[in-house]
Amino acid sequence: MDAKISQLIKELFDVDTHVVLSRPDPQFGDYATNVAMQLAKPLGKNPREIAEQIAAKLRENEDFAEVSIAGPGFINIRLDDAALLALTRRNPQSVYAGQKVVFEYSCPNAFKELHTGHLYQTVFGDIASRLMLVGGANLQRTSFGGDVGLHVAKCLWGMVAELGGEHPEKLDTVDADPFVRSRWISGCYVRGAKAYEDDSEAKAKIDELNKTIYGFHSADEHVLPLAQIYWTTRQWSFDYFDAFYTVIDVEAMRYYPESQTAAVGIKVVEEQLAKGVLKKSDGAVVFEGDESKHLHTRVFVTSKGLPTYETKDIGVIWMEKQEYDFDHRYLLTGNDQKEYMRVVYAAAEAFRPELAGTMTHLTNGTVKFADGKKMSSRLGNVTRALDVLDIVREKVSELVEDKELVNMVTLGAIKYAFARYRLGGDISFDIEETVSLQGNSGPYLQYAHARARRILEKTGSATVPVVVRDEDRALVRKLGEYTEVLELAIRTLEPHHICNYLFELAQEFNRYYEKNQVAGNEHETHRAGIVALYASTLAAGLAILGIEAPEKM
Repeated sequence: MDAKISQLIKELFDVDTHVVLSRPDPQFGDYATNVAMQLAKPLGKNPREIAEQIAAKLRENEDFAEVSIAGPGFINIRLDDAALLALTRRNPQSVYAGQKVVFEYSCPNAFKELHTGHLYQTVFGDIASRLMLVGGANLQRTSFGGDVGLHVAKCLWGMVAELGGEHPEKLDTVDADPFVRSRWISGCYVRGAKAYEDDSEAKAKIDELNKTIYGFHSADEHVLPLAQIYWTTRQWSFDYFDAFYTVIDVEAMRYYPESQTAAVGIKVVEEQLAKGVLKKSDGAVVFEGDESKHLHTRVFVTSKGLPTYETKDIGVIWMEKQEYDFDHRYLLTGNDQKEYMRVVYAAAEAFRPELAGTMTHLTNGTVKFADGKKMSSRLGNVTRALDVLDIVREKVSELVEDKELVNMVTLGAIKYAFARYRLGGDISFDIEETVSLQGNSGPYLQYAHARARRILEKTGSATVPVVVRDEDRALVRKLGEYTEVLELAIRTLEPHHICNYLFELAQEFNRYYEKNQVAGNEHETHRAGIVALYASTLAAGLAILGIEAPEKM
């Protein structure tokens, strides 16, 4: 519609302009625009005069039932029934059509359990991926994490201590459940990390282990007992990631381990060192920052010859470009990585200028628990992702009678709680609010869908609405906003817009249903058609958020 008005303005005044349509209070119409006031200065005319000329042309369009002028030149538009209903069937624009997109998120480290930050990033990344796909992107989901490095050396030291020596055969005594294995690995890491801090002899051995692990990869060593322990438990970590993604019902990602990206990154570093883009400093290889651009100097290879995270990050960018030849690459990390990634991106663009403008770094805040003693005593501020699932599932079990729905509602509660916050700020996770069947929550919207389906079960049939009765208009108008909200969420990768809309839609439906009987009314099939349209819109919005819409609840 905005394009139609832009074309009309071009015909009237021979100027190109971007028309922005807003949604005014229903009493003023379905759309409003202040474009006449924007054109007043360049055209040298009174804005109301311009508005009258535009309105006169708009009135010639049969889609517009009423066009009026308000104030100094606001144009208010009321659609006719057919145009209003057409909005409920409109597909979103394919803003990413033809684009090869890589989206890297989740990014857990092997040999560590996933924490709340991983849960948030995995859920948000999955939702943002869905938005990209609806927007027409040729999408590849990727993830990146450490299977080498000091944390792995600490863990391996702890494993050897736990097994009473380099005895890979004793790993068979650990339960085969991937979550039990991850817990065991985590315990070994805690043991090794404590020894690293408290015992100088252990610290020296762990530092040596760090080099040894890199050697397992460069020499492709799988025979030595220590190597067998490493490779076996590394696979346990990958199995745990897959199991976790299955539990939270998200798509798996192509995982890039640092052991692979490090080799690629080192090759790039060597090339750039030879070109003079990177410099030697006290035995290390560094990328010199630019104070004028607020970029600090970062080390890419330590004085001991080991690659840093910077080199590994360069490696994964190069590998993703090689494998997918992306037009654009998105990365999601915590806010604490913002300045670090600015330097990595600056280095990547210095090494490979064609990457300039093709990478976007998205960041998120911290998940903070504000929900009473029971949850905080079990979780704290940083905890295991599975703990969050367990405590929410426990609370949902108290509220949902049908036990077969508990898992669906649990995931709906968590995903919606994360999605409804604007990306970048902290997330306040309140358990009562998260699982509420009354307020702005996933379970409330799941219940709203089930309620609509129950209403439809009571009706004999439903017809696709072809007219909009006076009592229907507010709800149909709200239903017509869905695609606009979806397009906004797709463009900005901000799913909170969808959350706000779905909650408002459910409230609008409640007002409608309170005043308008459906089953048994003379307009039953017509009103049932509107209820069906509402239910399908609610289900579509929830699906974008990765939330199932139950038929009963």
